[in-house]
Amino acid sequence: MNHRAVLLANLGSPDRADEPALRRYLDQFLMDPYVIQLPWPLRRLIVSLLVLPKRPKDSALAYQSVWLDEGSPLIVLSEQLKVALQAQVEMPVGVAMRYGSPDIETELLKLARQQGIEEIVFIPLYPHFADSTVTTSVEQAKAVITKHNLTVKLTVIAPFYQQDDYITALVDSAQPYLNQPFDHLIFSYHGLPESHITKLDKSGSHCLKSDDCCQVANPAHATCYRHQIMVTTARFVDKAGLSTDQYSIAFQSRLGRAKWLEPNTEDRLRELAASGAKNILVICPAFVTDCLETLEEIAIRGQEVFEQAGGNKLTLIPCLNQHPKWVETLASWCKH
Repeated sequence: MNHRAVLLANLGSPDRADEPALRRYLDQFLMDPYVIQLPWPLRRLIVSLLVLPKRPKDSALAYQSVWLDEGSPLIVLSEQLKVALQAQVEMPVGVAMRYGSPDIETELLKLARQQGIEEIVFIPLYPHFADSTVTTSVEQAKAVITKHNLTVKLTVIAPFYQQDDYITALVDSAQPYLNQPFDHLIFSYHGLPESHITKLDKSGSHCLKSDDCCQVANPAHATCYRHQIMVTTARFVDKAGLSTDQYSIAFQSRLGRAKWLEPNTEDRLRELAASGAKNILVICPAFVTDCLETLEEIAIRGQEVFEQAGGNKLTLIPCLNQHPKWVETLASWCKH
């Protein structure tokens, strides 16, 4: 009998594409101290006074533009990934979200209480480290184990940004698009406030202190999101055989007035259009599952921005989703 189970974890989604559901979801998400890294009173003030009065309506409209008959794209695609993975491993597989449902507590308990389960392989589906994704998910799983006095062992799969099998799956999934004519490829990564990165640099003297900080070896790179996305890009480019003038890196999904990683994806789209690019590709390797940030922010809004600036066609390269190589990769991690 196999004594292990697998729990895939992603960020989350509202239950419905309407204002009340978005208000609940955004409140839970943004009140996480790992997301808005400020003391509770300031966090509460920002969320209640600056975000919740208007953003739920705007976000609901965005979700409505990509909502599927079965529900949220992220949830639907994550469930499909679970089914595909389950077919390749002889152990129970669950999927959970850090915010919204299915939640980590419910799904972890389901697995832990199955007869004979002694270990749960916990896979945060984020290739790159960030407190606002990886740490908050892992800490939530640990809190559930403590709260319910569970005796299961939690084995966490670390960020896999430079794993050969992950890079191979990513390139294979993108290859049909790369084989077609295109003017430029943007690697659009989810943005982070710069403070999230500098806070984790214990020396206080490396991260974002020079233009080449991500290329100079340093212990801070173990938790540096920016360094890790640079490594993913470099390994992808090398395996795909791209030249330096064929691609660039940008960051999407800014929120609030803090200084975020740059350049911004929409600014990059305008620059490319102004330079004469007409047909561009966008890949979003920070996500392994298509969601609002890819399907609406890039494929819909990004296309509009590009067209308005004089471009023609923006093609979103889908996330890994249930690509066979990605499912094989996850299965191999579960079995080790």
